[in-house]
Amino acid sequence: MYLYEGRGLLLFTLLAALQIATEGRGTPPLCRPGFSEDMYVAEIPESAEKGQALFNVKFVNCGQGGLVQFECSNPSDFRIEADGVVYALRPFTVSTLRAVPLVIVARDETNQQQWQTQVRLTPPIGQSQQVQDIPALPALSQGLQEIWFPSRQTDSSSVGQLKRMKRDWVIPPINVPENSRGEFPQDLVRIRSDNDKNRSLRYSVTGPGADQPPTGIFIIHPISGELSVMKPLDREHISNFHLRAHAVDLNGNQVESPIDIVINVIDMNDNRPEFIHQIWNGTIPEGSKPGTFVMTVTSVDKDDPKTANGMLRYKIVSQNPESPTSNMFTINNKTGGIITVAAGLDREKVPQYTLIIQATDMEGNPMYGLSNTATAVIKVTDINDNPPEFTAETFFGEVPENRVNVIVANLTVTDKDQPNTPAWNTVYKITGGDPTGRFSVPTDPTTNEGLVTVVKPIDYEISRTYVLTVVAVNEVSLARGIHSPRQSTATVSIRVIDVNESPNFEPNPKLIKLEEGMQPESALTTFTAQDPDRFMQQTIRYTRLSDPANWLRIDPNTGHITTIAVLDRESPYVKDNMYSATFLASDSGIPPASGTGTLQIFLLDINDNAPHVYPQETEMCEKPEPNGFNITALDGDLSPNAGPFAFELANRPSDIQRNWTITRLSGDFAQLSLKIGFLESGIYEIPIIITDSGNLPMSNTSYLRVKVCQCDHNGDCTDQQHIVAAGLGTGAIIAILLCIIILLILVLLFVVWMKRRDKERQAKQLLIDPEDDVRDNILKYDEEGGGEEDQDYDLSQLQQPDTIEPDAIKPVGIRRMDERPLHPEPQYPIRSAAPHPGDIGDFINEGLKAADNDPTAPPYDSLLVFDYEGSGSTAGSLSSLNSSSSGGDQDYDYLNDWGPRFRKLADMYGGSDD
Repeated sequence: MYLYEGRGLLLFTLLAALQIATEGRGTPPLCRPGFSEDMYVAEIPESAEKGQALFNVKFVNCGQGGLVQFECSNPSDFRIEADGVVYALRPFTVSTLRAVPLVIVARDETNQQQWQTQVRLTPPIGQSQQVQDIPALPALSQGLQEIWFPSRQTDSSSVGQLKRMKRDWVIPPINVPENSRGEFPQDLVRIRSDNDKNRSLRYSVTGPGADQPPTGIFIIHPISGELSVMKPLDREHISNFHLRAHAVDLNGNQVESPIDIVINVIDMNDNRPEFIHQIWNGTIPEGSKPGTFVMTVTSVDKDDPKTANGMLRYKIVSQNPESPTSNMFTINNKTGGIITVAAGLDREKVPQYTLIIQATDMEGNPMYGLSNTATAVIKVTDINDNPPEFTAETFFGEVPENRVNVIVANLTVTDKDQPNTPAWNTVYKITGGDPTGRFSVPTDPTTNEGLVTVVKPIDYEISRTYVLTVVAVNEVSLARGIHSPRQSTATVSIRVIDVNESPNFEPNPKLIKLEEGMQPESALTTFTAQDPDRFMQQTIRYTRLSDPANWLRIDPNTGHITTIAVLDRESPYVKDNMYSATFLASDSGIPPASGTGTLQIFLLDINDNAPHVYPQETEMCEKPEPNGFNITALDGDLSPNAGPFAFELANRPSDIQRNWTITRLSGDFAQLSLKIGFLESGIYEIPIIITDSGNLPMSNTSYLRVKVCQCDHNGDCTDQQHIVAAGLGTGAIIAILLCIIILLILVLLFVVWMKRRDKERQAKQLLIDPEDDVRDNILKYDEEGGGEEDQDYDLSQLQQPDTIEPDAIKPVGIRRMDERPLHPEPQYPIRSAAPHPGDIGDFINEGLKAADNDPTAPPYDSLLVFDYEGSGSTAGSLSSLNSSSSGGDQDYDYLNDWGPRFRKLADMYGGSDD
């Protein structure tokens, strides 16, 4: 089944249709039911009436006798009867019908088998005709070229078998002009096979334009083989088509080999030339000679360039402006190249030309060719054909003397060349009147003016006027043949204005050499300034501007300099033996002017400084290893008033030379050594006499402070005081000690006040709670004295016996048992711990007896009696109370752990004397 589209018609061909016996051919060997044709072409009247018979179709049922019903695809316009006749159901015209084929379907009611055919409705050709049986084909086109399939030969021994015979068969191309306006479909050629004489064949074509995109361009009548084009062709879209023609029988069997058909689309002049750009821009230097190339314009034509339709020719239609002639340019009619043909291009007169360019196909034939235009804009570029010219022959200016970087005069020029180009930019050169180079003439980049500028100071007293000669040229040289006019040179007259100038010291700075030690009111020199204003009568006065050491004085009228203090080379204001002072000179002009001068005094050294030891402090160990260290001498003077030095130890004190010795190592160094092997820690001042080598030698006794301290195994000092002293100065150490003493006094006063307050509180508490008073415990053990009021006695008598002077020691026979021994302990027998309280009672009784027999014992000494706990006690004897012995160094804090009854003892023993 082949799908065919043409003129909007969809054609279906049923290849398996029943073969119909034709006249003169006899009964067909095989009968298949179906329509006699797969496509009918029916010519119907232009206007049809309702109920009018239009055409009929023929169905062959091969004697089956089944009931066949017919249906059409347009039941609203057509009705088909059982005999195959088609009638109109309403009045209509052929042009109003849809441009689709009418499909007729035949259905067998017995087995539901169906067949279909298509009918193409066409208006009548010529006069109206009767409706006839449609197997008749339409009339063939007259004079239509026929293309025959190559002939075949058949083998009679094989029924139905076809044998192909190859032979050369070249089908010439078919030429179809594009854009045809004829009626469509338009027949091109007829495809024929010599086998259609004895059988019915069906023809078809395949390929792009037929059954491949773009489809619907070419169709072939399946019966007649007429190949037609259905629409106008466009060569610019597709220039040729390659189709293949086929011939098959009604059964779909191929009866011929396909043949290739080439359809060439013949070009028509249907496209105008089109320029690539509508506006073309080009440049040409002014003054160019004839024949100078300018630019090329290009146009394209979609028509066949091998034919006249695509062959273009160019020409210049117009030129604007037409100056100096109307034909300044010409164009190559084939390539589009534009060149100059006349001289006289001048940018200053005509900066730009506009040309209208025309392109025409058909080789430029104005009658048959198509044309198009574009614009060519040609800019005339500048060359340096106009030199700069001064607007005046002489320019004037004035400038104050001694002023620099000031503009004296502005030089103006005219230049007809294009502004801000090298041909317009002007360069100014001074060719005369400035031998010392005091002026320059830079160019203002905006206005192109010459700025006469002073670059070196001008002295009115030397020259009062200047006359300069200035030449103006461009950055680039003038074009060949152009000469500089006279106006390219100008004169600049400059007047110098006199101003009051500052006085100048000569020389500046002024250097003098003097020995130090010059006494006050000594005359040094005269330092005066000169006034450069020779044409002004002015006076000059002098003042001191800078004198760091306040050594000098200058006379305001004469400039004489004298000293007001002793000149000392070793002063901190002297650097490298040089002392500098600055003086000011002011004139009497209006306004006054002043100038400064520097006086440099080179001070020669004299021997006015005694040497001294360095370093002034050092340290060493008690047992030094090694036992000596190096020292040097410093002298503020210079050689030969300084080293070499002589070192010796002073005679006083006497232990200096006994313990120390000094040895000179060189002119500036000596070694101080310890004669003895051990020196106790402390600070020693060692006087050393040092004498310099001046013409009149100067000696000085300089003290070297040596700190002797205890050292560790590494030789480092371990004395804390030494460390503090090493880190701080003497004044700082004294201040720290004073602060510490004051702080200790304040703390001591506070503690005394607190103790006194606690005693008062404790005294009051004894009256309330005697259980907490430690003295109450003593009173319970045979108190020998009275109450608290009787205990007001001198507590100094309670001191330990070992604090009494040796001559006041009592005889041994009357010594109290509870007294601490006068000699190193132990003096008392060590008593063992009592196994029961009875031992304590015996001890108390013995103490009472000793106290009664002691005439020096205080009347109430029960507290002394019961304080002794034995020599093994860590607390010791209570007789140490208020003693000057070393008992105050002991720690009595453990008494706080014995309970509230011993806290008072802890406060008394652990506190101060109060």
